[in-house]
Amino acid sequence: MERSRRRFFRDAGAAALGLGYGLPVLGTGCSFSEEGTHTEGDPTNQWAMVVDIEKCKRDEVRAACVEACNRAHNIPDIPDPDEEIEWIWTEKYEHVFEDQVHDHTPHAVLEAPVLVLCNHCDKPPCVRVCPTQATWKRESDGVVMMDMHRCIGCRYCMAACPYGSRSFNWRNPQEFIAKDVNGEYPSDYPTRSRGVVEKCNFCVERIREGLPPACVEAANGVSGGEGALTFGDLADPDSEVNRILHDTHTITRRHSLGTGPNVYYII
Repeated sequence: MERSRRRFFRDAGAAALGLGYGLPVLGTGCSFSEEGTHTEGDPTNQWAMVVDIEKCKRDEVRAACVEACNRAHNIPDIPDPDEEIEWIWTEKYEHVFEDQVHDHTPHAVLEAPVLVLCNHCDKPPCVRVCPTQATWKRESDGVVMMDMHRCIGCRYCMAACPYGSRSFNWRNPQEFIAKDVNGEYPSDYPTRSRGVVEKCNFCVERIREGLPPACVEAANGVSGGEGALTFGDLADPDSEVNRILHDTHTITRRHSLGTGPNVYYII
């Protein structure tokens, strides 16, 4: 099952972090142009998202988020759960915050649905292990990106990510993409193919236009979903995400691993 596969990779990533990145790291063995060389640096901006778990319990809110993301990025609709591609999806609370569960955690909490996506970490382990720089952290805003042209399908990034936030194209995804595709996405990013990894990119194509991520816009467009997802710049002290983080108790996933997730959850 895809969920089991995600948890396998997620747990492998946590184990690797605990062992000091125990995964093999290859030399790139090739040179890149200045434009294509990706390195970490001090961001001018730091994009982050706050997810209100209570507001996201409504099926229509979560469904709107997933549908909007799939439509915005032409995500293939593969019916086999072992091969499906997901940028944002739902997991049970006990699987998302297993380090915050104990014997007396109410069953209703354990079963609560939680929206999950790439955490766009401050110290992304996926970036460290990629042998081709197919995944990198943008210097300007901290978004962790994925270049499907450079990906060689080694899946080191999937094994390094302790959150199970990446999907692998096991077959030709073009056969499962809707005919009414979003033409703007392929114009900005490589066409996906079999044997490459992909994940959430915080909708950088929308950020560039001053728009929020598709999932955020969709959630706020559902009656009762206002504020279910909030997106903003942590480098801006007056941003809404900073106000929420200052005024509200939030948690992040597997905080003890030191990756510095930039997706926060209101419990």
